[in-house]
Amino acid sequence: MPDVEIQIGGRSFEVACQEGEEHYLRTAARMLDEEATVLTTQVGRIPEARMLLMAGLMLADKTAGAQDRLREAEDRLAEKEAELAQLRNAPAPEAQRIEVPVVPEPVIETLAEIAARAEALAETVDGTRAG
Repeated sequence: MPDVEIQIGGRSFEVACQEGEEHYLRTAARMLDEEATVLTTQVGRIPEARMLLMAGLMLADKTAGAQDRLREAEDRLAEKEAELAQLRNAPAPEAQRIEVPVVPEPVIETLAEIAARAEALAETVDGTRAG
């Protein structure tokens, strides 16, 4: 079991940990040291036990807040997953027939012009027959 020397609040501690866990111990010690540094900056020198207690409580408070946010995020995720499952399992909507005019406006105008010319020709032909 390796011994690791850590620094918290300007004080050294020798701590044993499981083989391969040294990195996690150092990371945790850095977090605790950051909180202890905040305390000593604000309050000044305080007894070791009180410093460790307060720094631990500050970390616990942050952890509790993070756990609350994680729980809320997990709840929202569960809601969204349930909604997604409901949408996936819902029957497909019936197909609807929708008719959309597909004749472009310029074509309609050209056809109207051709119709007008045809009517004029028809009147001319009718006038020629009448006369």
